[in-house]
Amino acid sequence: MTLSRLVLWRHGETDYNATGRMQGHLDSELTETGWNQARFAVPVLAGFAPELVVASDLRRARDTATVFTSVAGIPLRIDERLRETHLGKWQGLTPDEVEVEWPGAMQRWRTDPTVAPPDGETRVEVAVRAAEVVAEVDEQFSDTVMLCAHGGLITALTGHLLGLPVATWPQFGGISNCHWTVFTRRPSGDGRWRLSSYNAGSTR
Repeated sequence: MTLSRLVLWRHGETDYNATGRMQGHLDSELTETGWNQARFAVPVLAGFAPELVVASDLRRARDTATVFTSVAGIPLRIDERLRETHLGKWQGLTPDEVEVEWPGAMQRWRTDPTVAPPDGETRVEVAVRAAEVVAEVDEQFSDTVMLCAHGGLITALTGHLLGLPVATWPQFGGISNCHWTVFTRRPSGDGRWRLSSYNAGSTR
């Protein structure tokens, strides 16, 4: 089997998003706004008719995915390989707090996907583990699968799936809460992915 479409959906707003703190692997919760964002996205995402939803095991992604699957009646699979980038010692901090403790490090990390936060992981490593999930569902399904994950993972995976040079990945903008990115197969049948939409969605 080979997928014809892949949808990457970012979780709704969390308490950390609302206060500007970096989450990484911290298991933050959706705010009421985040729950509403997920509910509002359901009718649009249902139009993709996914055969399966695979979510990160972190609560913000798992809860977001459940809002969709409980309404659409779609199977839900949980996979820790879809977790956000491990931010090491930066987790729980604001960018300003990181800058005070590690001057210039945040800028280097933002512009170079091979750079990791202290005790964290690189975006290249994140893309590799996420791509393993894509490869597995690609073998199991033939239509559409949706992954419910995190902004940093989605941007890294986008660069990886398109086969772009790692140095170009930072050119992608961020993914807004509860927005999605869609890949489809090239008509040529060479198996390569093409980017159909990026950071699509709307927020009430």
